[in-house]
Amino acid sequence: MRNAALIVVAALAAGIGLGAYAHGLNDARVDSAIGAAGAVGGLWLNALRMTVVPLLFALLVTGVGAVADAAATGRLAYRAMALFAVLIVVAAVYGVAATGAALALWPVDPNQARAFIAAAPAPEPFVAPDFAQWFAGLMPPNPIAAAAEGQVLQIVAFAIVLGFAATRLPEDLRTPFIAFHRALAEAMITIVRWVLLLAPLGVFALALTVGAQAGAGAVGVLFQYVVIVSLVTFGSVLLAFVIGVAFGRMPALRFAAASAPVWAVAFSTQSSLASLPLMVERTRDALGVAPRIAGVVLPMAVAVFRFTSPVANLAVALFVVALYGLEPSAVQIAAAIAVAFAISVGSVGLPGQVSFFASVAPICAALGAPIDLLPILLAVEVIPDIFRTLGNVTADMAATTILARDEKPAQDA
Repeated sequence: MRNAALIVVAALAAGIGLGAYAHGLNDARVDSAIGAAGAVGGLWLNALRMTVVPLLFALLVTGVGAVADAAATGRLAYRAMALFAVLIVVAAVYGVAATGAALALWPVDPNQARAFIAAAPAPEPFVAPDFAQWFAGLMPPNPIAAAAEGQVLQIVAFAIVLGFAATRLPEDLRTPFIAFHRALAEAMITIVRWVLLLAPLGVFALALTVGAQAGAGAVGVLFQYVVIVSLVTFGSVLLAFVIGVAFGRMPALRFAAASAPVWAVAFSTQSSLASLPLMVERTRDALGVAPRIAGVVLPMAVAVFRFTSPVANLAVALFVVALYGLEPSAVQIAAAIAVAFAISVGSVGLPGQVSFFASVAPICAALGAPIDLLPILLAVEVIPDIFRTLGNVTADMAATTILARDEKPAQDA
């Protein structure tokens, strides 16, 4: 997986480099070749784009069912799900605020941005509705039309309602219903994996077009993107740490000492699941959390809780918005937070590259920004992804200490 990511990064660098070299040639044959490359890249992008709506819908239906089942398993599980929801909202609000501050301190250069997005279509004009219109439009009068028109928030709302309704079905109906949507999600993931096998070719073709349009300025835009998204996501690691110390009533040095080995595993594997055994051991032995609590909460957290998902995904989407020079309204920001909240549960357990596209594309759509640049940004996601995992394992341990604080010792006997 890591070798594949490096190959994609190499394809990105080669495409940008060759495109920048061709930028000043003004050769008709070169321009024709770049146009052909753009068509190849566009075909590859469309193959990814066609999976977004069915994958999002299926993930949410099955994700809501999984969350409802987990919450029904007992008092501790119910409290854990409630805490996860609160922390995801906190993370989403932080993500919007931190990214906005970072872009205010280091604005995207308008000339570089125009050149970078020259090969991508301009977003359609958006007229922000008032609150009454926005609220009334949360539920789609026609879910099929909403899917066809890319009305992401309506799709999310319908999928969530359908998922909760499915939990009320009798066992003989609920099981095949959830199984169908799980199968649909797996089929879409399989398609995405097939498409991503051609990622070096697709990214090279798109990067060649971008390099030809933006020249060397494309490198500066990508560097700024990596720095901003990485810093914002790293901030979520610190935020999770502070939450664990403050609300878990845990001394900072003790929490840091317990977390350090887990951070090492998370950094090297970029996998919360691979870090789970050590998280359980360190939370139990170094933080003094009862085995019963650690054994219930941490597996649930790995299964349904991604603290950094809304942070990093919103950061990516807001950077795309800044590239296009858009100014999202309060309604769009609220919609983006709602979408980020929903898909933070639905996309848990997906492979990194699949998760990136399936999670960020709906948020971009909610903000009125095209998704054509996401494959280019996906190629350098390997760096911010490190901080995603670090933040997730820190938040998992923080949530466990908070829940352990109010549990009675007698319950663990």
